[in-house]
Amino acid sequence: MRKIMCFAASAMVLSCFGQAPAHASGGADDGPVSIGVIGEGLKVKEVRAILTGWEAGARARVSLWKGHTYIRQVRGWKYTSAKELSGHKFEVTTWKINKSFPHRSKLCVEFKGHDRMPCVTIKR
Repeated sequence: MRKIMCFAASAMVLSCFGQAPAHASGGADDGPVSIGVIGEGLKVKEVRAILTGWEAGARARVSLWKGHTYIRQVRGWKYTSAKELSGHKFEVTTWKINKSFPHRSKLCVEFKGHDRMPCVTIKR
């Protein structure tokens, strides 16, 4: 039930920003941390990081992985904004990426002070 609520909250956040899902878009969550990716094919247009609940000073970053190997940081630490939607409180931040990534590579998001790191696999 909790996973369904987290997915529903993530979907509300994505729809709240007015983005229609593209062909290669996707999302993932790991506990209170979620990632949303909007793109087409191997090209990623935007990445969103979401943290359930309000946490003043929350910061997130995006990294690139191949399998279980860290490749590089894609976007550095960025502060989040607190949002509330239908009684759900969360922290969110977005990055415009507009770059292509290798097939089967992973974009992952992590929040400072949290040990969870959800990833989205980039595929053709």
